[in-house]
Amino acid sequence: MARPVWSGVLSFGLVSLPVGLYTATDSHTIRFHQLQRGTADRIRNKRINERTGKEVALDNIVKGFDTGDEYVLVEPAELDEIAPGRSQSLDITGFVDLEQVEPIYFDKTYYLGPRGEEYAKAYSLLVKALAKANRAGVATFVMRGREYLVALKADDDLGLLTVHTLHWADEIRNPRKEIPDLPGATKVSEQEMKMAEQLISALAMDWDPETFRDTFQEKVAALIEAKKAGKSVEKAEPPAKATNAVDLMEALRASVARARSPKDTGEKATTAASPQRKKAAPAKKRVTSKGKSLQSLTKAELYKKAAAAHVPGRSTMTHDQLVAALTDTASSRS
Repeated sequence: MARPVWSGVLSFGLVSLPVGLYTATDSHTIRFHQLQRGTADRIRNKRINERTGKEVALDNIVKGFDTGDEYVLVEPAELDEIAPGRSQSLDITGFVDLEQVEPIYFDKTYYLGPRGEEYAKAYSLLVKALAKANRAGVATFVMRGREYLVALKADDDLGLLTVHTLHWADEIRNPRKEIPDLPGATKVSEQEMKMAEQLISALAMDWDPETFRDTFQEKVAALIEAKKAGKSVEKAEPPAKATNAVDLMEALRASVARARSPKDTGEKATTAASPQRKKAAPAKKRVTSKGKSLQSLTKAELYKKAAAAHVPGRSTMTHDQLVAALTDTASSRS
């Protein structure tokens, strides 16, 4: 059973609820030790006094703020004393529509659980009320010497409260100052816009995190196994070249063609999208729907039909797979 990383009291109005904060995510990054090249000797970081060169115990280290002329020393206990009770209290200021909070403000997610079975009713009440109102509680609290702004959200299906730490407004950098080549008002043609919209529509999908995995970490693990066995590992392909403005329209056409016919190679897709060539021959299987064949529909249109037909696994299907699934569904019903 996991231990809370913070425990205290959640307060909203005159209701107080003892709670614990639990880590919600794990990092599966492969960890490496630092070694001196040519040896198996570990490299370790130590707390060294830069004047004496001697290692210093953690208990003998205090915080110091550099004012320019001197250091102002601050003891850990003094940080708790300036905010009495704040490190044990999670105070909800109000409730907001979570859609109003821009994604850039979100930082890390935690689970929030009650500290005792006797508080289950108050906890469940807040979960249900937040879910029904479709709002999130905005709160502040102090943890490990730092004050956090958080959003408290409810998952009614799991009967769970989650805490999402947020960046403070003055921590958000101005993109106009950070990105030197950020474009201003840029003119695009109506044809380019239409083609870009078609590409987005053709690649429309439902969010299903289970369909994604960290392939880089898998390759790192494979590299370690290969080196352990004295084998070599195939290098990755070089990154794609940037598309210039002259080739943008042709690249969009080829992308739409590939999205609609994912079995084709890039070369075939480019050829099929070329305005000098006639349209590609339709697939052998043709199932019509209100005068239009399934093959001629976009992936987004096919997905809507698949959702209405309750086709299982539709969120991970390609355009052609959706056509085949809908064909089979129509055949089984006839």
